Amino acid sequence: MTTLIIVIHVIACIVLIGLVLIQRGRGSGLVESFQGVESMFGTKTNTFLTRTTTILSIVFFISCLSLAIISVRQSKSLMSDVKPTESAPAPESPQPQAQPEANATAPAKQ
Repeated sequence: MTTLIIVIHVIACIVLIGLVLIQRGRGSGLVESFQGVESMFGTKTNTFLTRTTTILSIVFFISCLSLAIISVRQSKSLMSDVKPTESAPAPESPQPQAQPEANATAPAKQ
């Protein structure tokens, strides 16, 4: 199920990117470079691109939310199903031993 949602999400992302780049914006878009795309659906090209973008953006948001919900539900410890086994106690970490300080004022034994 998760794989299907990921595939739908990726396809929606790629097509949505293409549609947004094709649409004419304020400073025009890639449509200026591809004059044939503008007349692809006749006079209703702008309406078709707008509706398709709206539908794909809804698919994108639904797939994002679905993947987030699935991720939250599956977030459990990977070790939750593993039973602990009896093993030897862990070795103690070596403690640094304190060095006896030499008394600077005491005379050294001879």
